[in-house]
Amino acid sequence: MSGIQRAALVLTIIGAINWGLIGFFQFDLVAAIFGGQSAALSRIIYGLVGIAGLVNLGLLFKPSVEVERTEPKTTH
Repeated sequence: MSGIQRAALVLTIIGAINWGLIGFFQFDLVAAIFGGQSAALSRIIYGLVGIAGLVNLGLLFKPSVEVERTEPKTTH
């Protein structure tokens, strides 16, 4: 996983936590920290989380690499 994908994953997790707080407690953590939903910094964070979700969409369609296990041979 590249550095950009890791950063996107972190931002997506932050967004998911924020949406969970909104859904369960009607509390927008990003707005509370950065000065309201219409504040420029909050809008930038919301935009970055949205872009991160699009970047992570690529992970959904990326083929997974299967790791071959080498098990020791037993002799009987």
